[in-house]
Amino acid sequence: MPINITQTIKMKNILFVAACFIFFKVTAQDAPVKFDGKKWEAPYLLDIPKDWRVERFLIPIEFAPSISYTGVEDIRFTPGWSKIATDEYWGYAFLWYLDNSPKFDAKIIEKNLTAYYTGLINVNVDKRKIDSAKLAPVKTSIKKRATENGDITTFEGTVSMADFLTLKPIVVNLLVHIRSCEGQNKTFVFYEVSPKPYSDNVWSRLNQLWANFKCTKN
Repeated sequence: MPINITQTIKMKNILFVAACFIFFKVTAQDAPVKFDGKKWEAPYLLDIPKDWRVERFLIPIEFAPSISYTGVEDIRFTPGWSKIATDEYWGYAFLWYLDNSPKFDAKIIEKNLTAYYTGLINVNVDKRKIDSAKLAPVKTSIKKRATENGDITTFEGTVSMADFLTLKPIVVNLLVHIRSCEGQNKTFVFYEVSPKPYSDNVWSRLNQLWANFKCTKN
């Protein structure tokens, strides 16, 4: 039978198109979906008070890769977080919504916070072309305190570091809550942060976030 060159070319084109379709379909399915913190819908309830700012990003954290958990960080910034003249300056809270049941004690939290704030300071001063080696190093001190209602364990402590907003030394106080929820293979680590003493009014606003927390939105 004589070879029909036109039909052969058409068949090759059809096969090429089919192969491309399969390739791009498989590639699209396998490609990781970029995390969008603004659109991500948390499966838990963590309040967003009026005028508070929210940020969310994936864990492992880009600026602190040595913190080897997987999950999401969910942050709540007070309206006065960057306003030095207010009691809300550096007042904020952040939740680590983590896969599985990693162990936490005072030393582990100290190590995590040292890596976290060292990376956070470095990434912020690098943008301003400042030598981070000239800034105060991060020092953390964490200890257990009376376990609060609903927590597995509760901790308190301090982080001494360079304030990347002013480049001056700052000491912030922290409360750290560890919690799990029935039927979920997840761990919740909630950090409250402020340079103000625990008696200051800003802590009542931070504490209320955790008091209102619910494991699910339902």
